[in-house]
Amino acid sequence: QLVESGGGLVQPGGSLRLSCVASGFTFSAYAMSWYRQAPGKERELVASITNTGGTTNYADSVKGRFTISRDNAENTVYLQMNSLKPEDTAVYFCRGRRITSVQVYTYWGQGTQVTVSS
Repeated sequence: QLVESGGGLVQPGGSLRLSCVASGFTFSAYAMSWYRQAPGKERELVASITNTGGTTNYADSVKGRFTISRDNAENTVYLQMNSLKPEDTAVYFCRGRRITSVQVYTYWGQGTQVTVSS
């Protein structure tokens, strides 16, 4: 129900735009996040955005280089990645989360590989 795309191989200093398309749930009710996991490392939060898009947050390592955005009409969340570094190499996952008074709903995508190398 979450499908990422846009990953690939890019040279240091380059840019990529990841997309994550949602289906099967009310996208506009969910906060969305991008996570990444490098080989041998734990999954880490990269960026998040509230359900309305009014608030965003970023990991210190990507501030000023990455931008998260969403289009609720298209059920899509984006991650624009600029000035890419080799240490940005990882599998990138999107996650949707909705917290109600009785339950937490979470969806994960399957991931898309981003490789930054010359």
